[in-house]
Amino acid sequence: MGFEDEELEPLNYELANIRKRKTKGIFPVELALWTLLVWGSFALLKTIDSDVPSGISAFFKWHWPVRPGKQSLDKISFANVRNATFAPQLHSIQWISGVDSSVSDKGLFLSEKDDSYVVESVLDKNYSRVLLDSKHFEHDGYNYSVEYVKASPDLSQVLLRSNTTKNWRHSTVGSYFLLDEDQNGLRLLGHGIALVQWSPNSQDLAYVQANDMFLYSTKTHTVSRRITNDGSAQVFNGKPDWVYEEEVFEGDSAMWWSPKGDYLAYLRINETLVHEFPIPYFAQDDADIYPEVRKIKYPKSGSANPQATLMVYDINAQKFSAVEHGDASTLITEVLWVGDAKILAKTSDRCSDVLSVVLVDAEKGASHEVPRKESSEDGWWEITHNTKYVPRDSLRGRDQDGYVDLIPFNGYNHLAYYSPANSTDPVMLTSGEWEVVDGPAAIDFESNNVYFIATKKDSAERHIYSVNLHDPLNIKDVSDTSEDGYFSISFSSGSRFALVSYLGPEVPYQKVVEFKSNTSDALTAGNVLGKTLFCLEENETLKSRLKHYEIPQKTFREMNLGKDKNGHDIIASSYEILPPNFNPKLKDHYPVFFYAYGGPNSQQVAKLFSIGFNQVVSSQLNAIVVVVDGRGTGFKGRDFRALVRDNLGDVEAQDQISAAKQYAAKPFVDAQKISLFGWSYGGYLTLKTLERDAGRTFKYGMSVAPVTDWRLYDSVYTERYMHKPQQNSDGYAKAKVHNASALGETTRFLLMHGSGDDNVHFQNSLKFLDMLDLAGVENYDMHVFPDSDHSIRYHNANNIVYDKLLNWAAQAYDGRFLAL
Repeated sequence: MGFEDEELEPLNYELANIRKRKTKGIFPVELALWTLLVWGSFALLKTIDSDVPSGISAFFKWHWPVRPGKQSLDKISFANVRNATFAPQLHSIQWISGVDSSVSDKGLFLSEKDDSYVVESVLDKNYSRVLLDSKHFEHDGYNYSVEYVKASPDLSQVLLRSNTTKNWRHSTVGSYFLLDEDQNGLRLLGHGIALVQWSPNSQDLAYVQANDMFLYSTKTHTVSRRITNDGSAQVFNGKPDWVYEEEVFEGDSAMWWSPKGDYLAYLRINETLVHEFPIPYFAQDDADIYPEVRKIKYPKSGSANPQATLMVYDINAQKFSAVEHGDASTLITEVLWVGDAKILAKTSDRCSDVLSVVLVDAEKGASHEVPRKESSEDGWWEITHNTKYVPRDSLRGRDQDGYVDLIPFNGYNHLAYYSPANSTDPVMLTSGEWEVVDGPAAIDFESNNVYFIATKKDSAERHIYSVNLHDPLNIKDVSDTSEDGYFSISFSSGSRFALVSYLGPEVPYQKVVEFKSNTSDALTAGNVLGKTLFCLEENETLKSRLKHYEIPQKTFREMNLGKDKNGHDIIASSYEILPPNFNPKLKDHYPVFFYAYGGPNSQQVAKLFSIGFNQVVSSQLNAIVVVVDGRGTGFKGRDFRALVRDNLGDVEAQDQISAAKQYAAKPFVDAQKISLFGWSYGGYLTLKTLERDAGRTFKYGMSVAPVTDWRLYDSVYTERYMHKPQQNSDGYAKAKVHNASALGETTRFLLMHGSGDDNVHFQNSLKFLDMLDLAGVENYDMHVFPDSDHSIRYHNANNIVYDKLLNWAAQAYDGRFLAL
């Protein structure tokens, strides 16, 4: 879902998109940023064991906190979570893709040093090249700060951005400048530019301004061509509109240079027929006595979608060609160059039932549909963006161009190699009752090794593996699977080097590994293949700091939630956090705080190191915290997740109730103090669960920014799981939060929403409140955050929302709502 970071375990200061929404993939590193970023405001945290894990070398000797005998340890609180007491230091190497990096990979990356931007090499510690010697500059008498840096592929010029203004979730607008190699030729590219991309030839730049595309020549330092002339508030060229940015590309770009820079593919998105949604803003300026109304083109389910057309522009011939790809409602979900003049485009119908593949010959201006038209059967086609081009190379056994894609195979997502590119019969590289996550991560074109992240060991873990294009199904471990682990990996442009990040369940660490070395690795912590060049981060300070805190114990397990309608066991992943000094001999003592997200193909039960809101609840309220990934969530195969198709909110609510009943039966649990909290889809699931349960098991609920009626949410997300309302009216009626009298049986519930939410509109909560009014239901509390969007951060709102959640739950467990 196009929801904000509340899909992650709450108040963990988010992993900066380490786990992507919907699929919860790992580290979608934006190589274009080209800076070495320190993620110092991370909180991903987990229980710390008192023993040193086995198999870890002296280089990575862990100093786990040993609990002193009589020393008083501090409890986890909001104060130390918010001030990053438990935040591990994590770095993201932004690798530089040079003109020859696929052949001669030196592991170049851009770092910030002493107020400068410097190109360095992980291979050669003496290599250093200053690209920019200051983070501030002057132009035409005005002072600017450097907010974004992107070098040309040959490193001869640097693109700078300043005056950045956030647009939607991924997009920005800013002032762009160009600096040549001698740092004495600073030129203004333009103000109010939304997107700029270097051509592979290092001479041309394509950029988007006012929804039109321009070509800038660094040879003449002029706009050499205005590519489009029809850009407007209704027509987007080269950049996505709201729904394509949020739900399709998950980014701000809709243009793609060919490998040699001879062609530029882009989307032309016409949203003339899309209805506008007005959002009033009340607290932007104290002087305003009337609200500011901003209108956004937002296609709700069943209404008109934007019409996207794939265009190809021939730079030399200055000619356009439009690609034929279905009707006006067709979604273009991925575009990939699979040769110097060939494009592969993946499309689907608006309900994601059928995937189609189109091959485009840019030189001839012709396109044809590959007979790889595949049905989702009883599920849906999830949008992916990790298809990798594999160029032909006869010396290495690749006679034709091809690509590696992620496809469903025997009910699980696996890697498939298509060669030639118009093939319909792929070679399956992986197979089994486990799933590849957002693969492939990288392909080494010299060795033919494909690297990927997968759940091969455990659905709650992420390990790194490799497979060779010429040796399919022979999977090799890259990370150490003998230990529990959640890994990410970021490869250099030639796939010779990688940043391996261990993210849990213990304290994270990071190391840089070379995969083409024949030398055995003496520093084997985390990886069993490759040679460790150096450790980038060990988080020793955090390990030492944790000795002074009472960390609530976190345990992962599989829960049997009973039988499904076919008589099969429902096995769901879960974890529980026990409060400090937990005593199982107490009777009817502990409240249980359930946290749920539960959206299709999502995941919350992951072995990540984390100390956040859930640990605060456990420590401060002496509560057991439980998280259950029930049916519909991801990484357990199509059968487990596809049950929710056309019927959102049904089995997800059943599974939360089943889990709560098991906890209510435990002798140490106070069955009158079981609550459920969720944000976004989790907020929706909270209300659907309370509605279905009618106060029998869950006595309290906290819902933040919920969808309450799927007719009100965006078309691309909703129709993927529910089809159109015109096709599934009964399903929409059932999925809506509609039974006010059942909600009235709950002891009490809390509803919170931001009035400026451009994603899940405040309209959802307002219509829900109207339903409660009509039914005379009053057993709830409400808090509105003026002008806050879906993340609820405007004007100190993020502190308030979590304070209120904690305080409200404390009142519930103290019995203060029983007399209301």
